Amino acid sequence: MEMHLTLTMPEMTDINETDMQIFLAAKLYESAKLSLGQAADVAGLSKRTFAEILGRYGVSLFSQNDAELESDIANAQLLLS
Repeated sequence: MEMHLTLTMPEMTDINETDMQIFLAAKLYESAKLSLGQAADVAGLSKRTFAEILGRYGVSLFSQNDAELESDIANAQLLLS
């Protein structure tokens, strides 16, 4: 299901439509509502480009908690051995 959203921003703001899309996508990724790929699609960017600019919007690429990250590392090590 696709959703379309229209926002009306005050003219005094210096944010353009592209910045708003990226900001929204970054915050939805940060809150785990979207995967990295989904958020990149919303932002209209490649996954790599989106991942590279997350920090500009105050969002870490590594939004997992320590236990989840350790589990992912252990799983990756099992696959590599």
